[in-house]
Amino acid sequence: MTLAAPIQLAATVNEHLAQISNTLIYSAMAVYTLAFFAYIAEWLFGSRSKVARTAAALTAPKTQETAAAAQGPAVTVKSAGGTAVLERPKVVVRSAAGSRDVPDGPGAHGGDQQGDLYGRIAISLTTLAFVVEAAGVVARAASVERAPWGNMYEFNITFSTVAVGVYLALLALKKNVRWLGLFLTATVLLDLGLAVTVLYTASDQLVPALHSYWLYIHVSTAILCGAVFYVGAVGTLLYLFKDSYENKLATGGTPGRFASSVLERLPASATLDKFCYRVNAAVFPLWTFTIIAGAIWAESAWGRYWGWDPKETWAFITWVAYACYLHARSTAGWKGRKAAYIALIAFACWLFNYYGVNIFVGGKHSYAGV
Repeated sequence: MTLAAPIQLAATVNEHLAQISNTLIYSAMAVYTLAFFAYIAEWLFGSRSKVARTAAALTAPKTQETAAAAQGPAVTVKSAGGTAVLERPKVVVRSAAGSRDVPDGPGAHGGDQQGDLYGRIAISLTTLAFVVEAAGVVARAASVERAPWGNMYEFNITFSTVAVGVYLALLALKKNVRWLGLFLTATVLLDLGLAVTVLYTASDQLVPALHSYWLYIHVSTAILCGAVFYVGAVGTLLYLFKDSYENKLATGGTPGRFASSVLERLPASATLDKFCYRVNAAVFPLWTFTIIAGAIWAESAWGRYWGWDPKETWAFITWVAYACYLHARSTAGWKGRKAAYIALIAFACWLFNYYGVNIFVGGKHSYAGV
């Protein structure tokens, strides 16, 4: 006599909660749009001084050093065993790239009270949009009684929520990241626009391979890592622009009016470089854990730890790229712009792993619903 295998009843989809989730996501997009315009107002109506602080920091010391060099370096005389020794101090005209003593910019508001008011309104709207979007993600999960990470639509709405959460957490920790707000809201609107149009999938149950508690561990850490990598990538891109701006000023060039108005408000290139390194270095161990957790889950689901599936392969490529960045950043000859280029390549690998593999490449991870 044989016993029949227990029948696992699939949970029904709560269409009412699913509709509430969709409404909340659209509402969040509307609030993010208002926040986006508020950030634009912060940049537009804040003080638009040309090159005052940064130019003074880079050109004034150079002028003083040039004048000192024209007069000739001071000569001191030391006695060394009865013999007079002349010591001529080395005149430094310019410090090494990435290590200039340049003050941080005043911020997107330009140090202006009106601009600061718009910035505070933008942050308040961003916080409200974050709460509404997070409620939409929770409602989506409740509609099917599972983690909301079963397809690309759910990945996208969760990813953008976490990215905004990382930004707000940095602000709460008193970090100077308000300059990120305009770029963040623009990216989130693009992400959600893609989610509700191209990637939208109706609420449904998971495929069998995803029925595991590892879904909560592996996918949640992957999304968190991606959100932090995104913040680092935006900072790295702005670092490259700010470094070029400082180089142009230091060599006597005159940046354009738009570049001066925007780039002077950002933190100094050295500050941006340090910030990007710290966020990428902080999340890299978690990305390592994410890959290991995925391998353990793969053994449970498919009977092997690693099979060079496209998703696994590109996750490993991303890991190698960020490892190269961290190594380059700590190597004297590769600091600055060279390391920044590697960081952007690493984030491009992560983006391809997130979008490209799921959409364009077949494999065992092709359960994304697109």
